[in-house]
Amino acid sequence: MVRHGATAWSASGRHTGRTDVELTAEGEDAARRLAPRLAGVRFDAVLASPRVRARRTAELAGFPHATVEPLAVEWDYGDYEGLTREQIRETVPGWTPWTYPAMPHGESLDDVAARARKLLEHVAGLSGERVLLFAHGHFLRIMATQYIGQQPVLAEHLALDPATVSVLGPDRGTPMLQRWNG
Repeated sequence: MVRHGATAWSASGRHTGRTDVELTAEGEDAARRLAPRLAGVRFDAVLASPRVRARRTAELAGFPHATVEPLAVEWDYGDYEGLTREQIRETVPGWTPWTYPAMPHGESLDDVAARARKLLEHVAGLSGERVLLFAHGHFLRIMATQYIGQQPVLAEHLALDPATVSVLGPDRGTPMLQRWNG
């Protein structure tokens, strides 16, 4: 799993679900630095969220023909789209997406977890063992919790920086976070 490179919105802490935001120059540079790390690995499938920030990260990392995967979009933050945590807390004191997981006019945490499980089922049905996915911070964190069979709220404790690589895989049949935020 690869989180997309930095955008102006991710750098400022704005919740970015539906909005298509380009990578910053720094985000593009970080995406390019992923290419040598991923070049020596053979992937049976490469998927990317339809959002431009994920597709561009895939392209710059050496995967310009990644298959667009609609299930891999970021959490739909509804009315909180484009707002920072501090801005939301002006009307909802103490708000976090984990403690108030129902986004007005958007998706709930449970909705995103269900979508992540559906994507994991899809990936399991693909031929081959190695699948590379370019997607988004909150979505990937939630997907990881679903892979290891935990409650999605655990994702609050899984930091995921832009343009980082994480690996999910089994260890003697047990789903594991083999590498995280690397």
